[in-house]
Amino acid sequence: MIDQTPAWQVVKDHAETLKRHHLRELFAAETDRQPRFTRRAAGLTLDLSKQRWSAETLAYLLALAEAAEVPDAIRRLLDGERVNVSEDRPALHTALRLPADASLVVEGEDLVPGVHRTLDRMATMVERFHAGQWRGATGKAITDVVNLGVGGSDLGPVMVTHALADYRPREVHPVEVHFASTMDGSQLADYLGRLSPETTLFVLSSKSFTTIDTLSNASTARDWLMARLGGEEGVDAELVMRQHFIGVSASPGKMAEWGIAEAHQLEFWEWVGGRYSLWGAIGLPIALVVGMEHFRALLAGAHAMDVHFREAPLADNLPVLLALAGIWNVNFLDIRAHSILPYDGRLEYFAAYLEQLEMESNGKSVAHDGREVGYATCPVLWGQLGPNAQHAFYQLLHQGTQAVECDFIAPLRRYDDVEDAATRTHLKGQHRLTLANCFAQSRVLMLGDDAIPDDGPRPGHKRYRGNQPSTTLLLDALTPATLGALIALYEHKVFVQATVWGINPFDQWGVELGKKIAGETQRILESHQGVEAMDASTRALIEAAWAAEEETRA
Repeated sequence: MIDQTPAWQVVKDHAETLKRHHLRELFAAETDRQPRFTRRAAGLTLDLSKQRWSAETLAYLLALAEAAEVPDAIRRLLDGERVNVSEDRPALHTALRLPADASLVVEGEDLVPGVHRTLDRMATMVERFHAGQWRGATGKAITDVVNLGVGGSDLGPVMVTHALADYRPREVHPVEVHFASTMDGSQLADYLGRLSPETTLFVLSSKSFTTIDTLSNASTARDWLMARLGGEEGVDAELVMRQHFIGVSASPGKMAEWGIAEAHQLEFWEWVGGRYSLWGAIGLPIALVVGMEHFRALLAGAHAMDVHFREAPLADNLPVLLALAGIWNVNFLDIRAHSILPYDGRLEYFAAYLEQLEMESNGKSVAHDGREVGYATCPVLWGQLGPNAQHAFYQLLHQGTQAVECDFIAPLRRYDDVEDAATRTHLKGQHRLTLANCFAQSRVLMLGDDAIPDDGPRPGHKRYRGNQPSTTLLLDALTPATLGALIALYEHKVFVQATVWGINPFDQWGVELGKKIAGETQRILESHQGVEAMDASTRALIEAAWAAEEETRA
């Protein structure tokens, strides 16, 4: 394992020395620190100068990456080799953003034509909606689309549609996109109480088309449509299913069996993990909101980061450097918490998206060879919009007992396209205020009391220790292209960390176990049989649920 290599031991020994130094000392010792630890690519600027490391640290970490064969792993990922070891298949989300004139032959098949056939099919669908030509069973144009998905089929589209809402195309038939993911039906019930069945369409997004959360919501939606449209003259069940449902899955047979018309099915493939799937047909809600032109720009931005990831030397490679900073914090500084702090309201859901991407991917404790690892892997990831978090949990960051690594994310430019001059001036002032807060918070986390002008001795409850590591990621502006690059940056960061840790970031057996046990528990709840096999706590909980049902019936 990697912790048994000389390269790991060198970093470990070095960390014992560097732990004794405060960030303020590192800045004082390296006058060229900011340019030394800053890199640019694909419209992003990555500033790692506030990490608790030195030039020597980075050199040792780069040697560790070489020892873990990261360059070869990057090639194998992007060339379509079977990097998903436990499921014996490639992980080819990067193929979804290859341009149409590219070629990627994997096991004898060029994947690019199939990818672009699906994109073209999506484009045709989007054009129909935006032209007001997609009509429901009674002939009225669809005005509302509800995406039914969970996990990657929900988090990615929710995050991107919110982030790129400014890019809605003008002068098209208005279509509002909504998202329902909770299996308890609460989100869906809210929509069904407000939307018109005549003008509402549902997108069922499920890779396997067996996800109970999604299918439960889908069945409720189907019953709602049938009950309200089935009695209309000339409307039958087949027409309702054809005009009010689109399916997105890697299982076309299951979509057809459920009743989705073949013409309204979109395909994605087994070699795309759910949390990496927004780049293809799962991104249909994104395309409905921003249009296909901007959706393709999102893909192009991600592809630009893919090219950088493949071609840049490790020392200049943004995903590699971001990954090594995380490994340094987790494995050598014993910092097990990581907070994502965007300073732009459009990135409200970015932290939630990264929670799945990172913790479902790298929340593993078993290496490729089946042995348990003897070192930490993925930290606990969490976050919130930075301006709001300042009034929530920044107190812990500044004066708590828990060390936390932070990522500050902000666009440099905003509101350039606001037409009214007075409003533009005011909004730009607000943006400067936001950037001031972003820069100030990372400075205080770094320097502590030294960031504050000397105003005499301070009591202990007003002192700031500083020395909290952070990364600052600046986007030139938040556009479809830079958002694509930002997401791809974190995807590749996750892969590099998994490579060093020797784990598989592309499976999720813990999630699958939870689903299996939930299914068994559901059968006990419904059949009232088998509860005696449960542990005492679970048995009591099940019996409490049964008692509640009895009280309701009474």
